Amino acid sequence: MPRQDIEFPYAATTRDITVRVLPAFIDDKSNPDDNHYVWAYHVRVENHGRTSVQLMTRHWIIADAHGRIQEVKGDGVVGEQPILEPSEAYEYTSGCPLSTPSGIMRGSYGMVDDAGRSFDIDIPAFSLDSPYAPHTLN
Repeated sequence: MPRQDIEFPYAATTRDITVRVLPAFIDDKSNPDDNHYVWAYHVRVENHGRTSVQLMTRHWIIADAHGRIQEVKGDGVVGEQPILEPSEAYEYTSGCPLSTPSGIMRGSYGMVDDAGRSFDIDIPAFSLDSPYAPHTLN
């Protein structure tokens, strides 16, 4: 059941589907002395359309503070390929380790509508910030 009490600072809408993201630095899983920093990110996918859709694939583009890019592609999210009926939402939490104290993630989900048509929706770019990174405005 989707939670209504979470405030998501990042959002993108494509074809009546909104993706919201809330990242959080996980201090107790991180070890700055070993250049190991970990974030969790909570995602909410909302279907504001009139037909059902299924989330089939994910494509993440992750950049660390040195500009190194890592791409992650695969089926579904957290082992699932959820179907969202109109007005439904799906939420999950996952994680991302980096070797730098900050970074950025963005991406897309591959969707299929109830007529079998495939399309991509945007995942908004979101910042991975830790208390170990210098704070600058970009």
